[in-house]
Amino acid sequence: MAYKISDDCVACGACAGECPVGAISEGDGKYEIDADQCISCGACAGVCPVGAPAEA
Repeated sequence: MAYKISDDCVACGACAGECPVGAISEGDGKYEIDADQCISCGACAGVCPVGAPAEA
């Protein structure tokens, strides 16, 4: 199941650099995960300072 970034996102970008498949991009006020590209590895959740990424 793909990860999704909640509204708790502070748009720091830490998650985007950790994604091994490049599924994370900057959206409007927060980062977004492309569910079709996400491999559910959890790397983004491990580096997020506010715990915004979670399995959808």
